Amino acid sequence: MAQDNSELKPAICVIGAGPGGLAVAAASAGVGASTVLVEKGRMGGENLRHGGVPAHALLAAADCANMARSAARFGIRAPRLTVDFGAINAHVHNVIAGAAPNASRERFVGLGVRVVEGAARFTDPRTVMVGDVAIRARRFVIATGSVPRIPTIPGLQATPHLTEATVFDLADVPRHLLVLGAGALGLELAQVFRRLGSEVTVLEAATPLASADAEAAAVVLEALRREGIVLRSGVQIAKIARALARVQIVLATESGEETVEGSHLLVTAGRRPNIDDLDLHAAGIRTTADGIVLDRVLRTTNKRVYAVGDAAGGLHAAHVANYHANLVFRHALFRVPGRVDHEILPWVTRTDPELAQVGLLEEEARAHAGVIRVLRWPYRENDRALAERATEGHIKIITDRTGEILGATIVGRNAGEAITAWTLAVSQKLNIRAFASLVVPYPSYAEVGKRAAISFFSRRLTIPRARRIIRWLRRFR
Repeated sequence: MAQDNSELKPAICVIGAGPGGLAVAAASAGVGASTVLVEKGRMGGENLRHGGVPAHALLAAADCANMARSAARFGIRAPRLTVDFGAINAHVHNVIAGAAPNASRERFVGLGVRVVEGAARFTDPRTVMVGDVAIRARRFVIATGSVPRIPTIPGLQATPHLTEATVFDLADVPRHLLVLGAGALGLELAQVFRRLGSEVTVLEAATPLASADAEAAAVVLEALRREGIVLRSGVQIAKIARALARVQIVLATESGEETVEGSHLLVTAGRRPNIDDLDLHAAGIRTTADGIVLDRVLRTTNKRVYAVGDAAGGLHAAHVANYHANLVFRHALFRVPGRVDHEILPWVTRTDPELAQVGLLEEEARAHAGVIRVLRWPYRENDRALAERATEGHIKIITDRTGEILGATIVGRNAGEAITAWTLAVSQKLNIRAFASLVVPYPSYAEVGKRAAISFFSRRLTIPRARRIIRWLRRFR
């Protein structure tokens, strides 16, 4: 085993032990390639301790609270609801502890990966230094993740505030939570804390859920308002200050200044790649204000170096990092051709109702294909949704004129699960005929998608020529 002051010459060096970095390291070691994994913090990255894992544990707790409150709709009378936030916090950290072994140092050493602890920095186009360890790999993969983006608002830096990296460390439920940013994460956490007992006000400079299908986003936003969340869009924040035990946000309006007050402030203004300390310029790696410049196989301007996951920019999610990792692993080690295609990647907003999308939105599809078909079916006409009192939402499928599936949007119960089948359809360029002929169990939410698919053909049966053919065939009964 090489000593700490040695020179390492692996086939591949992965910088960062989040979902993407771990996936590359495991795959590389699995095929016998010498692999070094560098991590300056704890294994598992932000996703394990400050991202998807704790977020979904907290979401599950909030869903339980909501189910208890709404049980009367089913004839069940629950006693007065009590929220023990200390126990919820313990639940969140128990989930983190349960998931941690999958990303542990011990596991990856057992897989044959050399794990080096410390901060990595490039010193030349083919060398990374970690302390006094020089790593000269044939290929490098940057998988350093991202950090919260903090907007430049007067007074914000001097005012105590939460981000997605610190919100899971709260000891108590905020009395009145102010949320800056109405993207997916901001709205997810807004609903969580509202269901756990907080007053919640969300402030957004532009349009809430701006990257989502507008029709589906409206369903989510209306549901949040009904739960008592105050949503304000198109606001201009003049300054932020701390006044005793409260946070004050001063808004600039047409009629003058308006002050919004709360007990806690949560900033969800997006994320930026965590690449500042890597000295990328020393490796000849070009960057812009948006992050690292990459080609279609996620390779940097230094052909030895790739980037995956949040470090590569774009969608911030563990499944995106895993997709990147697979592409880069095959190209870096085996020169398998490929190209990153974010249109085949689904994304989900874990509000209630959920909003899930894959492929092209309606406006994008019109620009891409010209003539398109838009197929819809509402949840309210689904027996499973009726039985579970979850009739809010719909599915929208976009096809070209021949029926090739270009995109899908689902808003409603289990949308994040249901989008998987449509992700396969978009990635494999399936025709809507495949879903129209699919046998689905009854009762299930999958019937919503099938009914939408059948509607593609039912329209054809109403044209005069089709009617004449049907009348002619009846003669042979």
